[in-house]
Amino acid sequence: MALSWACLAILLYLVPFQNLLPISVTAVPGGFLAVNSSTSWTNSFSAPHSVKFDDGSFVTIILSRVSPDLYYGQYVCGCGFFYNRTYNRSLFANFILYYEEGNFKGSDYPEVVWSANPKNPVSLNATLQLTSEGGLVVEDGNGSRAWSTNISNKSVVGLNLTDDTCNLMLLDDKNATIWQSFDHPTDTLVLGQKLLRGQQLTSEGGMFSFSITSEGLFFYINSNPPDIYYYYYPYSNVKYNYSQFLNQSFATFEFDYPSPGIALGLSITAKYMKLRPDGHLKVYDGNWYEVDDFLNPDIGYCGYPGVCGNYGICTDEQCSCPLPINGTNYFHPINDRLPNLGCSLVTPLSCDANKNHILIELQNITYFPFREGLPDVHPDYQHVSLESCKQSCLKVCSCKAAIYNSSNRVGSCYLRSQIFSLMYADERDLREETYFKVYIKVQNVPLPPQQQKHWLGFILGSNLAFVLFLLIGFFVFKVWKKESADEVEEYYLDHVPGMPTRYSYDDLQAITENFSKELGEGGFGTVFEGTLIDGTKVAVKRLDGFGQIKKSFLAEVETIGSIHHFNLVRLIGFCAEKSHRLLVYEYMSNGSLDKWVFHKNPEMLLDWQHRKKIILDTAKGLTYLHEECRQKIVHLDIKPHNILLDENFNAKVSDFGMSKLVDRDQSQVVTTMRGTPGYMAPEWLSSIITEKVDVYSFGVVLLELLCGRINLDRSQPEEEMLLFDLFRKKIKEKQLSDLVDKNSGDMQLHGEDVVNMMMVANWCLQFDFTKRPSMSMVVKVLEGVVDVESF
Repeated sequence: MALSWACLAILLYLVPFQNLLPISVTAVPGGFLAVNSSTSWTNSFSAPHSVKFDDGSFVTIILSRVSPDLYYGQYVCGCGFFYNRTYNRSLFANFILYYEEGNFKGSDYPEVVWSANPKNPVSLNATLQLTSEGGLVVEDGNGSRAWSTNISNKSVVGLNLTDDTCNLMLLDDKNATIWQSFDHPTDTLVLGQKLLRGQQLTSEGGMFSFSITSEGLFFYINSNPPDIYYYYYPYSNVKYNYSQFLNQSFATFEFDYPSPGIALGLSITAKYMKLRPDGHLKVYDGNWYEVDDFLNPDIGYCGYPGVCGNYGICTDEQCSCPLPINGTNYFHPINDRLPNLGCSLVTPLSCDANKNHILIELQNITYFPFREGLPDVHPDYQHVSLESCKQSCLKVCSCKAAIYNSSNRVGSCYLRSQIFSLMYADERDLREETYFKVYIKVQNVPLPPQQQKHWLGFILGSNLAFVLFLLIGFFVFKVWKKESADEVEEYYLDHVPGMPTRYSYDDLQAITENFSKELGEGGFGTVFEGTLIDGTKVAVKRLDGFGQIKKSFLAEVETIGSIHHFNLVRLIGFCAEKSHRLLVYEYMSNGSLDKWVFHKNPEMLLDWQHRKKIILDTAKGLTYLHEECRQKIVHLDIKPHNILLDENFNAKVSDFGMSKLVDRDQSQVVTTMRGTPGYMAPEWLSSIITEKVDVYSFGVVLLELLCGRINLDRSQPEEEMLLFDLFRKKIKEKQLSDLVDKNSGDMQLHGEDVVNMMMVANWCLQFDFTKRPSMSMVVKVLEGVVDVESF
């Protein structure tokens, strides 16, 4: 029977907060929230319906399922905001809380079973809105949208949370489910929940994932490229459709082949299955006691990629670093007391000193992707000699290890850009047909020349002493001046509102394995990959140089230290310690836009839908900087290298080392010329700039993305060398379709839409900056709200 508004109004039950609900929601038993028009909740520590935890974390409960006959001392379902003090971030989530003596207990941390925005956490004062037209929408404290149920053409009349499975559901007027959290699993499967083909569980932090395809079940560590650490292939002709967590802790996998499925499980009842940040798939009962670790019987303690940290070697459940080679120790533990944290290079790899790179062989060692029984890993080179394999790794700075398979005289070469845990190879692994040679790249530090065996006489006498006195005095003055400047900077950093986490230099050395995983060169510095203690990948930028380093560092911290938008790369933390200046950002797995546009790799071509999304995302990020911050922020260096892409190709503006803060009452500012040739607006010649310089640079990026080439391409004929000039010529000739990226058939298929988008670029590239649109107007055009021809 359909649920009317009246019926829904008597089905709401929120305990123990019945008297504290907003006026638009009525509190009655049943577990439903009825939507009168629009209802919202704020993520706040002081909210009356919040539960505080001992470490300062808290949950803001929006809906909970506590039945009247609930006995004391039981775990129950709730949904709302969960603020994690350790990481200073909030998620809208379904969670399990401990309920006793009429209250939720703050001594036991909540167990999150589903979260809406794990990749886009929000800050304090974020809000959740429940509306009849849009369903659920999460907005950050600055008003930017972090997540929504993305419902269209459906009317929502109620929100339900089931008490047995913590399934959050949106209902229509016929009591039918419009949307449910069960359909969007994160890292947990609840009893009865399915994981469909094409979906995946992703561990907190994003390091590990579990997915099901028609070919079988696959567990990955999300490296670049991802590596399988466990899999299960079905029997012949079996095609999997989904995985479902059923009674008695069975994980049953149904498929097209007429068979009941495959059962993995225990003889006791279990309720939750979670992919942990360490790659374990664990099962828990209703009180969150662990009852099984599914993969352990098959892969053992040493089979998990992160069990001993990077470069760590696992032997009989013990972790150690690689042994010295010919008396030289190339590795040391990150923490002597915690060997499972892994090892780092004694001398970090340096691309500037790549002539001193050597490969050392680790005897009787293998690597998890090549463990017997796993699917074949595709080699980088086939039918090559061992020496050719090693030289291929030495020629590429990003290569950290070369693994050579001499089985059956095939000569397969695997180059790895990062190394997780290694493992001792037992006799089974050392058989000829499965034998791999493992070579790790290290920095070979040449011995200093022998000290000369003569003493300097007193030739310089008093003159030398006088010179030394002057040098010492000058040095002391410089140190005093630097310490004074550092004190000013320390005071400044401690008083910037909303500052992110502050790290010590030792912390960042450990996080980045002594800065051994270089991702590339950023503005004024080098960027390294790192991993936080919870498994979250980060990008750490170490600012290099002297004169510009402090200015760049302060610019980035001041600019994005207290702002957050989905289309801006998030600043997680920083380090300002002695001469060290480092910035810690969220990790963007698909790198910068330039490698997807300018490199003619057929496997890295973006289709039309992805390019449209990237263009719109970038425009939204710039709109926020120009119009929605307390102070206007002019980026000053918009180019594809500073537009980063996450795993879902969401585009985010990065690198604020050149940015300029502008008061709202200022229409323009005077500043020295800065930026990248080819992307700089004409008004830079006068040094009087506005936010319209970013609009111009955006127009250049837009044109490059649509045409699939860089603005200044010296490999082209002279008349086509500058894309901007060629663009103007094709406009006059009305032959813009000639410029559509010819490397992509999909782009050619949407040629008319691409040409229309080029007119947006033309609008942004006008010589007179007063005629260029604002970025908010560009967003409206891209979203189809207004038309370019109207302006």
